[in-house]
Amino acid sequence: MKKYRLIVLLFSFSLLISCNKEVLDKQPLDIMSDVTVWGDKALINAYLSRCYSEMYFFANESTGSGWSGDSWLDNWVVNEVSDECIPQWRDFEDALSKWRYKHGKLTISGGLMEFWGYGTIRKLNEFIERVPTSPIEPDVAKVRVAEARFLRAFAYFAMVKRYGGVPLITKVQQPTDPQDELYPKRDKEEAVYDFIISEINAIANDLPEVVGSSDLGRPSKYAALALKSRAALYAGSIAQFGNVQLDGIVGIPSSKSSSYYQAAYDASKAIMTGGKHSLYNANADKVTNFKNIFLVKNNSEVIFVKRHDNVNFFAGGNGWNVDYFQAPRPNGWGRGLYDGAYLELAEAFEHIDGTPGTLDRNAIQQGLWTTEALWANKDPRFFATLYTQDTPWKGKKLDFHKGIRLADGTIQTDGSVNGRAANGEQDYDGTCIGFMKYLNESHDNMAGSNGSWPDSDQDWQIFRYAEILLNYAEAAFELGKTSDALDAINQIRSRAGIAALTSIDREKIRHERRVELAYEGHRYWDLRRWRTAGTDLSKWWSGIRYILDAQTGKYQIKIVEKIDGTSNVPQFRQENYYFPITLSRTGNNPNLVENPGYK
Repeated sequence: MKKYRLIVLLFSFSLLISCNKEVLDKQPLDIMSDVTVWGDKALINAYLSRCYSEMYFFANESTGSGWSGDSWLDNWVVNEVSDECIPQWRDFEDALSKWRYKHGKLTISGGLMEFWGYGTIRKLNEFIERVPTSPIEPDVAKVRVAEARFLRAFAYFAMVKRYGGVPLITKVQQPTDPQDELYPKRDKEEAVYDFIISEINAIANDLPEVVGSSDLGRPSKYAALALKSRAALYAGSIAQFGNVQLDGIVGIPSSKSSSYYQAAYDASKAIMTGGKHSLYNANADKVTNFKNIFLVKNNSEVIFVKRHDNVNFFAGGNGWNVDYFQAPRPNGWGRGLYDGAYLELAEAFEHIDGTPGTLDRNAIQQGLWTTEALWANKDPRFFATLYTQDTPWKGKKLDFHKGIRLADGTIQTDGSVNGRAANGEQDYDGTCIGFMKYLNESHDNMAGSNGSWPDSDQDWQIFRYAEILLNYAEAAFELGKTSDALDAINQIRSRAGIAALTSIDREKIRHERRVELAYEGHRYWDLRRWRTAGTDLSKWWSGIRYILDAQTGKYQIKIVEKIDGTSNVPQFRQENYYFPITLSRTGNNPNLVENPGYK
């Protein structure tokens, strides 16, 4: 049996620095000694840059870069296994393989959004130990070590929210170390969260309050506090709603929930009072304003991002796939609209007066409707987050209609009627709802035949100020500070352009989180930490159909139930609140106990 070792040889820097002539002029990179690496400022910076590039989960929980990251399909999986959407490229195996985990397929073999980041953690441990005695100026070294500790804490957060307790390794291991260090047991889940929080407490003030233009993409003090805000909130939820198993390897004692909520509250409050970030509110039109949160780089709401440029990833740039895959047609592959939003998500957006946005499904399937009447007075975030029939796009209105209703009531599904095609040009067999969030309407989506699709330059927002307000509201509510919670939620609703709440409860906070953060990678983890996924992710969801009436130009509406397919039964099992450690990892290290329920 191959033994499991958390010892990783020093990696080659050649890919990272191939375009840096100053570095290339040095000795061959594949035979560099420790003295060379840790005695050269450029190589030290390249080393840390490599660690950033290995934080694959920064790309919306993807599992790698390029074909395994935000240049391909993995960065949408976290949305697809939630109750937000379904991948709609129905003939495309790559689009469907990870989605199947939604249907009870997560077993001891794992495979869903894996991140077992000990190779990267070893590099970061090495960096943290070596840089203080390197030739980097002491003030710069202090910041860089704080960055490395931030990344290490983030890597542990990415693992603890997946697997529960994992081994905490905070020094560089050596072959001569004791066996129990080379083959470590899992630490308790509580200990991992405590480590993350303590690391942020230790390094937050070593990071700059504002990151300079030459360091964009690196963490600020407020990015560190945002990590603390999120991680402490997760720990509080798990303590409050979860169960302790395996002597605390998974689960946190309920008595600890208040202290974690307090940590989340305090970290959020520090960001709110720091004066460096605020809700983006530059545009009078509320729909445009919400869209621009994700299109305007370095705006007031941005706390920490994964940066992108408009150069094709496969040509050496840092572009990604959002426009090419998610925008409506036309598309160079004749596709677009990769993820179809469920009708239930569309209904979650309230009306501007605060009344529920849930459709009367019986009523709307009677008579004929305009889309203006169907979606009248919806929360502006609905129009900035989703697109559907008659949504304006590139100078015309999108057309999802499937069939034309003739005067005698029959439906014609081929050919045309009075010059109007029987079917629209969009994907009318999916949910007929796509995601507008992050889309750049001016992007050219007609390339792609030669792998040139990953050239969207929108930065992926890892932390933004609205999440901090939502974290604050949730923590405040659970601590009994209802007035603080209500105020934070109403700040978000005011920016959105909808009526303020007059009272607050847990479900209202969760609802606001669902619509504000839709399609940003939060929903799946939220349902897990609240321990509601067993109910919320074990049900079928719906789509909508628009049938064009030839006489009036209005639409006959049909609801499509079980849009995932009747044979694809959504099933989130009790054990799925944690991912499996997997047979491969427990086989390599027999001291790693498997998570409950996986056999």
